[in-house]
Amino acid sequence: MTAASIALDRFGLGGRPDISVPGDPRGWVSAQLGRYVVRPPVIAAAPTTVSEASAVAGYLTQRRETMAGRPRKNAPRQPGVTPPPIDPAVIELRKDYVRGIRDGYALAVGARTTAALVTPAPFVERLVHFWSNHFAVSADKRPIRALAGPFEFDAIRPHVLGNFRDLLGAVERHPAMLLFLDQAVSVGPNSAMAARKTSKKFGLNENLAREIIELHTLGVRTGYSQADVTEFARALTGWTAAGITQRTGGVGGKPGDFVFVERFHEPGARKILGKTYREGGEAQGQAVLDDLARNPATATHIATKLARHFAGDPPPPAMVARLAVAFTKSDGDLPSVYRAIIASPEAWVDRPVRFRTPWDWSVATLRAIGMTTIEPDAAIGLMNQLGQPVWRPGQPAGFDDIDATWAGPDAVMRRVEAAERFASRSATPIDARKLAEVLHPGALSAVTTQALARAESPAQALALLLVAPEAMRR
Repeated sequence: MTAASIALDRFGLGGRPDISVPGDPRGWVSAQLGRYVVRPPVIAAAPTTVSEASAVAGYLTQRRETMAGRPRKNAPRQPGVTPPPIDPAVIELRKDYVRGIRDGYALAVGARTTAALVTPAPFVERLVHFWSNHFAVSADKRPIRALAGPFEFDAIRPHVLGNFRDLLGAVERHPAMLLFLDQAVSVGPNSAMAARKTSKKFGLNENLAREIIELHTLGVRTGYSQADVTEFARALTGWTAAGITQRTGGVGGKPGDFVFVERFHEPGARKILGKTYREGGEAQGQAVLDDLARNPATATHIATKLARHFAGDPPPPAMVARLAVAFTKSDGDLPSVYRAIIASPEAWVDRPVRFRTPWDWSVATLRAIGMTTIEPDAAIGLMNQLGQPVWRPGQPAGFDDIDATWAGPDAVMRRVEAAERFASRSATPIDARKLAEVLHPGALSAVTTQALARAESPAQALALLLVAPEAMRR
């Protein structure tokens, strides 16, 4: 690989027919830090946190009103008493709700994909995708399907070039994260809410606290204990979002707004990782977040994941150390870390270091054939076929960023089939031989060159180019 091809593929999202890398590839990548647009037109037109949370809240309100007076779903049945039939209005209400969620998800996927195709800053756009996977939520959970796109657009995009502390605070307060990890309904065992004599069951939920420590900041096996997780969960009680659950329908604020509900909060001081945090309501949880963001283990954890993403697995120890120092010395300034990545020789080695994930390959393929937009359903179908449905990792750890997960024979065959479809549907013939040198400047192997020359048709040559080793790896 040449420095130009590395800039396009390893740092960027793949070449385009209308893009050429200037004589200073490193400078070209660095300059993108100043060209990134937080809300390009396609993202600005996409569903927002406010619109999607309002839809969820509206459904919950309508459902509550429609179901008023009916026996609860799990209520014990009286012998010989037939429960009344479900009101058709309830069925239609649910259908409309599910349809709205599906449509909102599709629009968001389409917006994300289109933004990746036309961005003037593909390096930064790649980092948006990296952080979205690092702070993963899963759209397999129905309310999250509506909020997964807005989570990336409203919590991650504005902070990708900011400070890690601010990024961390934004994602942990977003309704998608609060819902996904059940923080929205976590109640302290000695809180004012738990003390009420009601038929509802209230309890502490540790999911968010655990994933913040294990996945978002320190990483696993970094010296914390179960007691630290539990105490952190107690410190976070009261962190919720307005209107997105039946329990938070009357806490104030617009639907989806982060709110701190004092009556949910576990009172008292907390001792976490050897430090005592005095009672302070919302500020108590924020103080813990601030310390986690500045912890040396967090610097190493983030540095390791970024080094793996840009330099391969196992991540080079010297690069990890270099990025961790940049993170610590800058107090979590993310552009300082990104510049350290660009300056790392390990990220510029002249051989492929990563096998593209399905998302990475799909975006690179669409860019390669000159597409500037894509229909939402087409984007969803493509990613489902290739095995990496957008925002649906199914686990808080996100999708694997390890080559072995994506390089199996069946996965490769799916890409071959997709490449053949793209090539056969091209409106005008594409000269794959000329395109190859634009996409992979100075990096085309003799084997690939020969295969393209021997292709029986322009469509076959294009399909071969899209699944050549140069296209599969970066």
